[in-house]
Amino acid sequence: MTDLVKSLVRTYVPYLVAGLIGWGVLPESLSAEATVVFTGLIFGVYYLLVRLLEERWPWFGGLLGARSAPTYKQP
Repeated sequence: MTDLVKSLVRTYVPYLVAGLIGWGVLPESLSAEATVVFTGLIFGVYYLLVRLLEERWPWFGGLLGARSAPTYKQP
């Protein structure tokens, strides 16, 4: 997997997870604006938690869609 693909996967998988969690947890009576805010909060908490766990146990990176982070080359 190229670094570009890996970075995209590790960015969008948490959005997908947050959307699925929000869909299953948030009530339908919630306004669209509140749904967006809470889904964003779910994303932030999920991403932060997985990244912190990945620092200690690298296999947690798989929860972001790719086990290793992309490497960025300096110009």
